[in-house]
Order: sequence, then structure tokens, then C-alpha cells
Amino acid sequence: MKYLLLKHYRGGPKPAHEYAPMDQWTPEEVDAHVQYMRDFAVRLQETGELVDERALSPEGAFVRSDGENRPPVTDGPFVETKDLVAGWMIIDVESWDRAVELAGELSAAPGPGGRPIQEWLEVRPILTMSLTDPE
Repeated sequence: MKYLLLKHYRGGPKPAHEYAPMDQWTPEEVDAHVQYMRDFAVRLQETGELVDERALSPEGAFVRSDGENRPPVTDGPFVETKDLVAGWMIIDVESWDRAVELAGELSAAPGPGGRPIQEWLEVRPILTMSLTDPE
């Protein structure tokens, strides 16, 4: 079963402890955090559980249709209360329990002072229907 792990810049339940936003971390703290995530992804690649992963820029906008023959409407970059996705990882694992276990490990990436940030990660099952596969 495939699951989407979502990392948020902000949003979600109250964190286990407060920490400064990443743009206030030292370069060494950012490097340690990114290296933890790289090592995690490589390990999942070796076990065959990693499908894909990407980090996302904080910039973006909401877009919606404004009706036929009208240009799309945008709002943004983002509303202040908007959950802002920082990145995602798709994993292919045997069970929900394994997906939760891996999300817990990823949540322990180091932050300021090397302390695990214990951030909330959103875990979502991916439906089997594909928009490009007619069956």
C-alpha cells in the first residue's frame, strides 16, 4: 500500500515543543536536518519502500477556475492560517502501522541544537485509482 507523508512548514496540531523556523537555524543545523532526511530516504530506497520524495518552496498560490472563457483566479501567496506543505514523500509499505512507524522516524529529524524537532507529519493513504490509467 502506498502512503503520502506530508511535512508542513506550519499547520497541524501543536508541536511537542516550540522551535525557531528553519530560516533562523544555523547553516550547520539546516545541514544536519537535511542530511538526516537524505539518510532516511536512502535507507527506504535500499529497502524498496521509497517511491519518490521532494521538498517544496514556501512560495505558491491558490488557483481556481473563474468560469468558462475567464482567466483563473489566484489568491496568495498564502493566507496566514494556511497549512503550508514543505515537502512530501511517497512510500510503499506493507501496512498502516509501518507507514506510521516511518513517519515517526522522519519526525525525529534534528533541529536547533541537534534536538529532534518531533514535528507532526501527515500520513495519507494513496488511493489506487490513477488519473492516467483508465482501468
